[in-house]
Amino acid sequence: MANSYYATSFAYLCLFSLLLFFTSKIHAQNGLSTSFYGSKCPNFEATVKSIVTSVVANEPRMGASLLRLHFHDCFVGGCDASVLLDISGGEKESVHNANSLRGFEVIDFIKEQVEETCASVVSCADILALVARESVVALGGPTWKVEFGRTDSTSTPSATEADNNLPFATDDLSMLMSLFFNKGFSVKDIVALSGAHTVGQARCIRFRDRAYTEQNIQPSFAQFLQNICPSTPNVGDDNLAPFDNQSPEVFNNDYYKGLTNFIGLIHTDQVLFSGSGSQTDVLVQAYANNQQTFFADFANAMLKMSRMGGIGNGVVRTNCRVLG
Repeated sequence: MANSYYATSFAYLCLFSLLLFFTSKIHAQNGLSTSFYGSKCPNFEATVKSIVTSVVANEPRMGASLLRLHFHDCFVGGCDASVLLDISGGEKESVHNANSLRGFEVIDFIKEQVEETCASVVSCADILALVARESVVALGGPTWKVEFGRTDSTSTPSATEADNNLPFATDDLSMLMSLFFNKGFSVKDIVALSGAHTVGQARCIRFRDRAYTEQNIQPSFAQFLQNICPSTPNVGDDNLAPFDNQSPEVFNNDYYKGLTNFIGLIHTDQVLFSGSGSQTDVLVQAYANNQQTFFADFANAMLKMSRMGGIGNGVVRTNCRVLG
């Protein structure tokens, strides 16, 4: 019996080791690793952390903007820093990004600092991935292991591609799910990633319809938004309101608590919770009740998102705004 037990245990150990081997091999083939810059640029993570921490302390909203840059990059052609390119007709000119995306100067500064000690080693795409995590941490949110080894795009995704791959503030739940499902995300991922809206602000043009025409909104909150955003189109379009009116500069679960009270800022926020007991309702309520559950699921979803594309025959740009 003892010999049989040890033989079985040994067999399981061998199988486990084999699975680890293949998992590691696949991971290496994908080119992503948490230790990718261990010897190539050992001060990379510390440099980014220091800069982001300082920037966010000075302007908390910038943390949300830097996080958003990574999301908008990954959802259009993968995480390849294409969103940073200054190209006519490029992603920056998308209706989702024009006069909206911020933080490019921060990325430029980080790139300059990294280049001084590690010339032509660290990709802009990897900088975006790390900056996203450090922004969340600086705002009080969770951390996660960031994998590196992405290259920067040599192609030029168009504004139209960005229009088609990023959600609009007015999208219904079915459209939102379709966009995310097509990229391999689950319902849990969708609700967790939406929690990025626990920080940051949106322009009046994004929530005007919700403030004046929607019924699933707390009346006092609708009035609050109307005081910020005039009903007349093209008037006050750039006026800002926080996604999370309770603690707009802290990464926590107040965003979900707001949804359960029908004070979601934009349509695509509030569609996650209707009070009907749907699958998204259950997840929103779970995150509203337990911040640690939200943090864990958000971190996992961010890691999943960061693995989208951006690996292969690209380059390492010395200037993140310019091809080559």
